[in-house]
Amino acid sequence: MEIPDTFYSKDEYVETASGNKVSRHTVLCGSQNIVLNGKVIVQSGAIIRGDLANVRAGRYCVIGKDSVIRPPYKQFSKGIAFFPMHIGDHVFIGEGAVVSAASIGSCVYIGKNAIIVSFDFPVKISELIRNFHFRFQGRRCILKDCCVIEDGAVLPPETTVASYMRYTVKGTIEGAQGNPYFVPAAMQDEMVNYTKSFYEHFVRTPAAAS
Repeated sequence: MEIPDTFYSKDEYVETASGNKVSRHTVLCGSQNIVLNGKVIVQSGAIIRGDLANVRAGRYCVIGKDSVIRPPYKQFSKGIAFFPMHIGDHVFIGEGAVVSAASIGSCVYIGKNAIIVSFDFPVKISELIRNFHFRFQGRRCILKDCCVIEDGAVLPPETTVASYMRYTVKGTIEGAQGNPYFVPAAMQDEMVNYTKSFYEHFVRTPAAAS
């Protein structure tokens, strides 16, 4: 499937020497602890909490609009410790997703409004996106290579989604390699192609003709 061009304003995005495209309308807390390994797109409204622990994203990742990336934590008797968060290559994180995982492998698809955490109080996602000082109860989920998290799915704490498995909006884990109904057998190739194509079609708005 051909991905249509997505245009962005020259004034809205900063492009780094390694090809990262980062919206000026993101919140990068602790930017010195955030490493984007090249050709990563961070769209407007995204929040990355590098002030809590190191966050590292591999090549050709897409961090969608209004998504929240926050390192996982573990609560001890004397307080809370945050741990570094690593995101592999060719990972797509959908618009409005909230992610606090111990690790995310390569070629992973996280759907729109997915929540890879749970909360110790009722909260609206819209409020959560705007106020990034919320506290997570759930943490330390592990997403292996080539897995899929459906749109709107909510993962409880300590969940592991194995390679070629799909976590559904119903809260079940389905699939396994060889069952293309849930995850394509060529998931790795498809995610590589999809994220590269997304990057290539995420282009600056052409200058107006004089």
